[in-house]
Amino acid sequence: MVKQSKIEKAYQLAREEYLELGVDTDMVIEKMGGISISLHCWQADDVGGFETPGSQLSGGGIQVTGGYPGKARNIDELIQDMDKVMSLLPGKQRLNLHAIYGDFAGKAVDRDRIDIRHFQRWIDWAQEHGTGLDFNPTCFSHPYADDGFTLSAKNDKHRRFWVEHVKRCREIAAGMGRRLGTPSVNNIWIPDGSKDVPVDRFEHRALLKKSLDEIFSVKYPREYLLDSLESKLFGIGSESMVVGSHEFYLAYAARNGQMLCLDNGHFHPTEQVGDKISALLQFTGRLLLHLTRGVRWDSDHVVIFNDEISLIAQEVIRCNALDRINIGLDFFDASINRVGAYVAGVRAVQLAFMFALLEPADLLRNYENDGKYFERLALLELMKAKPFGAVYDYYCMINEVPVADNYIKSVKDYENEVLSKRG
Repeated sequence: MVKQSKIEKAYQLAREEYLELGVDTDMVIEKMGGISISLHCWQADDVGGFETPGSQLSGGGIQVTGGYPGKARNIDELIQDMDKVMSLLPGKQRLNLHAIYGDFAGKAVDRDRIDIRHFQRWIDWAQEHGTGLDFNPTCFSHPYADDGFTLSAKNDKHRRFWVEHVKRCREIAAGMGRRLGTPSVNNIWIPDGSKDVPVDRFEHRALLKKSLDEIFSVKYPREYLLDSLESKLFGIGSESMVVGSHEFYLAYAARNGQMLCLDNGHFHPTEQVGDKISALLQFTGRLLLHLTRGVRWDSDHVVIFNDEISLIAQEVIRCNALDRINIGLDFFDASINRVGAYVAGVRAVQLAFMFALLEPADLLRNYENDGKYFERLALLELMKAKPFGAVYDYYCMINEVPVADNYIKSVKDYENEVLSKRG
């Protein structure tokens, strides 16, 4: 009770500070309740999936490092971990599945044969939690991807296999959206590319376009399915050329009405992904964000509340585009507690969006429009020292989840009681 009283007092003081700038913190908290983050299932088991019990996938630009004990080994343990993660987060989140995370009941089901019955358990789970599911084709770590090409493969047998896989993924995602009453985002990322400098980029990109045209020839209602395309600058084994580049997918999405996915770990380290948002929203209806943290060449570190994530959140809010943005996470770290990685990452993104919502937007725009650039700079700097943490703590408290560092103890207790017993 004493700690709750301290949190409430801190919040009231923060509320008064922000009101002096014309910012209503109560309204900000209400808006935070509408921000849903799609949690990527593959952090819990190091991108292993359930095609082969105990497997850990690799290849296709996917490589997980570390061996922290307690990773999820089956669908029961993954559900257990996701329940724990959700219990430590304020607000209502979603779950993002890769196609290899179906309930295959120990049977070999190749990827061109999956269907919605393999994901019924996840649909039941989502219905119980009153949340939505998102989906991804798994176009890597398969014999038909060993040469580095899937939807752009010159081997027509392989290309046809992957086209069928992605078509089935769209059908599954649409079925999820229909049953759960919220659109499922089906995001296509492929590892296709070349380690060394290729001669024939054109044919691979022509084949990718041909594959996508066939995949998207089947139409689904947007209230069930949202299609997205995700580019990458380079990957492991595709250092010299990626077929699905930003320019390729940007042009394809703009022409054909799909969403573009911006993964902030998939661009050059000096590029500002936040700057792209206002440009793309002029021409696209929606955007998907995959939020991560790039460190040198590795794009999949646990996301933190840094300048890059802050700018992305600020641009979404400044564009008044929350209703046009889908937010997901994409990272995997096997060197630390995996459940803790989820909670730290989600809370960092939530903090970034709360920080953005707490900006005195009207005052800052007035300064800018009047050419008062010193005043704009000074106020932006002063906002960094405002007590936004007190507002977030209060948001956690009223959502009845651990406040501040209390979630660390909850994660460690779960590790001692559950994760450590997995062997």
